[in-house]
Amino acid sequence: MSKFIDRPRYVCSLGGGLETLHALPRTIPIIHASAGCGSNISGATNPGGGHFGSGYASGMSLPCTNVIEKDIVFGGEDRLREQIKTTLEVMDGDLYVVVSGCMVEMIGDDIVKIAEEFEHGEKPVLVAQTGGFHGNSFTGYDIVLQTLFRNYIEKKENKKADVINIFGLVPAQDAFYKGNLRELKNLFSKLGFKVNTFFGEGETLDNLKNAGDASFNIVVSEIYGIEAAKVFEEVHGTPYIVSPIPIGSRQTEEFLNTVGKALNVENELIQKVIKEEKEIYYDYLERITDIYNDVDLQRYGIVVGDANYAPAVTKFISDELGWLPSLTVITDLLDEDEEKILLERFENFASGLKPKVVFDTDTSSIRKHLKSVWPQNNGSKYFDSFGPAVIIGSSFERDLAAEFGYPLLNVSFPVTTRVSLSRAYAGFRGGINLVEDLISLLVSGR
Repeated sequence: MSKFIDRPRYVCSLGGGLETLHALPRTIPIIHASAGCGSNISGATNPGGGHFGSGYASGMSLPCTNVIEKDIVFGGEDRLREQIKTTLEVMDGDLYVVVSGCMVEMIGDDIVKIAEEFEHGEKPVLVAQTGGFHGNSFTGYDIVLQTLFRNYIEKKENKKADVINIFGLVPAQDAFYKGNLRELKNLFSKLGFKVNTFFGEGETLDNLKNAGDASFNIVVSEIYGIEAAKVFEEVHGTPYIVSPIPIGSRQTEEFLNTVGKALNVENELIQKVIKEEKEIYYDYLERITDIYNDVDLQRYGIVVGDANYAPAVTKFISDELGWLPSLTVITDLLDEDEEKILLERFENFASGLKPKVVFDTDTSSIRKHLKSVWPQNNGSKYFDSFGPAVIIGSSFERDLAAEFGYPLLNVSFPVTTRVSLSRAYAGFRGGINLVEDLISLLVSGR
């Protein structure tokens, strides 16, 4: 019997599809599902994504077929046809995407056939089959990207050597996706590239439509977006590079060296950019050295997060902040090969330290894992307690933090205790932000 998931840190693949489409400018999702699907997903992803908001056409204002029992018995294709027609008349958008729920896929509605009836209209109508049983938020993100790569991006025979695309960060699921994409785009701009991030600042649907002229795709995740990158390569002939999201100086330097070499950037330019960024980075970090040493702000670190954040944050607090990484819990549903890939990220830290790494989707188990790292005091007069410590996780760790008296920084989904607007943790500037947020936790009561 498979293990249950207590308080999942994602929604279904329909939700992931909606999160992704929400982040695209002037894009109108059309939900082909029951009324409850859209509202429940909005109720989870809006606060969980750092108060993601409803955007241009999202949240509780989405067009939906609202299928009922009659549609399930006799089929919902007529209802979908009616909804697409009405949406095109009422909703002002430039791209319309039908996303499907479990029920309509189970009864066999031919969603693609219905959408094709509108293919000669003024605005494109695409289909992403995102029935919740396909997977979680990350799956929905991949499905939507594959749909866009196959059916929306124009094929370009001539590639531009100075144009690249970046993906691998799931909107809302990564509450800081927009700021992260900004920081990565700025770094590549300094290397001489024009960058399409699809979901970042100033992006348009024209950027997406013309992304086929890019010479490379950069997937900043070892787990998510890779299947979409394979589709992009298959359809558009664009190769991809996988290099996980970097946080701080050490990781970003390694990232730029690895990706810059793959992109045939002159080493002299790479080192120039790294040198300039490091000077700024350490100039800021120098300001905390007095209080860090005078008050002794070194801490044990407990990291709870997804496959993108958990390894990067753990390495950062170990190798750059000088903390003691004791436990990392990766909360995604992963197969054995994916787990092996991530475990390699915890080898050879510059600090020489290595945390206990656990893969567990069950939120209630984290307390047990923490106790396995450091047994609790059972009435002993003299006991070396596990502290002081900091938890870097999600809103679900609030009770755990309160029980042990540890400060909590909320960085992974669900992020309900913070509002995320332009905050970023990627790159050199993101590392500064993370240090600022962590040290602020420790000095906030002074």
